[in-house]
Amino acid sequence: MPSDRSIDAFLTDAGWADAERLPLTGDASTRRYIRLRRRGQTALLMDQPQGAEAPTAPANATPEVRQALGYNAVARLAGADCARFVAAANYLTSLGLSAPEIYAADAPRGFVLMEDLGADLFTDSLAKGVAEPQLYQGAAEVLARIHAETAPAVLPPDKTLHAYDETALLAEVDLLTEWFFPVGLGRAATADEISEFHALWRAALSPVLGARPVFVHRDYHAQNLMWMPGRSGAARVGLIDFQDGVAGSPAYDMISLVEDARRDVSAETGRLTLSHYLNKMRQQGTPVDEAAFGLEMAVYAAQRNTKIVGIFARLFRRDGKARYLDLLPRVWSYLATDLNHPALTGLKSWYDRTIPFAARGVPNQGV
Repeated sequence: MPSDRSIDAFLTDAGWADAERLPLTGDASTRRYIRLRRRGQTALLMDQPQGAEAPTAPANATPEVRQALGYNAVARLAGADCARFVAAANYLTSLGLSAPEIYAADAPRGFVLMEDLGADLFTDSLAKGVAEPQLYQGAAEVLARIHAETAPAVLPPDKTLHAYDETALLAEVDLLTEWFFPVGLGRAATADEISEFHALWRAALSPVLGARPVFVHRDYHAQNLMWMPGRSGAARVGLIDFQDGVAGSPAYDMISLVEDARRDVSAETGRLTLSHYLNKMRQQGTPVDEAAFGLEMAVYAAQRNTKIVGIFARLFRRDGKARYLDLLPRVWSYLATDLNHPALTGLKSWYDRTIPFAARGVPNQGV
């Protein structure tokens, strides 16, 4: 972490030196957030340690170059590049959406001073009695607004919006064989298992990689969405944690929303959310081919939930965060449904043969 003197200097330059500092609970990343309060105003300070993670790679980098640079480059993650957060925030606000306004930034030192969107995450609003369908239909309106636009090649001023390509998607599903196998099965995946897994995933992804690309938030769920009823339309939903945004399928964020790894979304809410999104897309003149979209949802749902199983196993095994194991049964339940799509028959067979039902969500914590 940088010294307090570095933060003091940044806040002095930004005009917030005299603010009270209230640290917020951290997430699964290396970032930390501090709420600032002064004279009835609030703001948030993002403190992203520099050099904590591997760099990203140029848009035209080969898979081999990306592999040499590390997982962030392969999977197209922002890593410690907080300038990417700033660029994504500015893009989203340019669409009339409620991403935080950026007040000041010092990317080399990893500081961003931004608008405080409040504390009413969807999860908190639900606990206060706000109706689930209301929140989720608001989130669907945000997606429709984003998906009205083809993904820009560059997030101004100079951040390439990387494609969510096969290399990145395969790197993410590899988290299952790399991290869940030792935790859930007590062994490493064999070379033959991995080879078949890759071949099946390439075949499943091939039909959906050509969809018109849109900005993909990539972690679009109830703990990254704020309810702001004082605003109107799609701006009622505040957006955070979008620094890993990529250019990809419009189905991805819809799946992230309705197949939430951290909470159960009712089947009725899921149906209403999708219907509301499709209606909004029609109304704004960007109708969706529903059959193609259904295929994309199935494939990206299976891909995303496979990745999450691997991430949660990694958070347990590498980082000692055992609480994530409690979330695995829900994610495996989603996967069981996702893999029932006719286009994923081969993958379903691989999962059923390779990972016994008894191992799903009941990891061997002694490994």
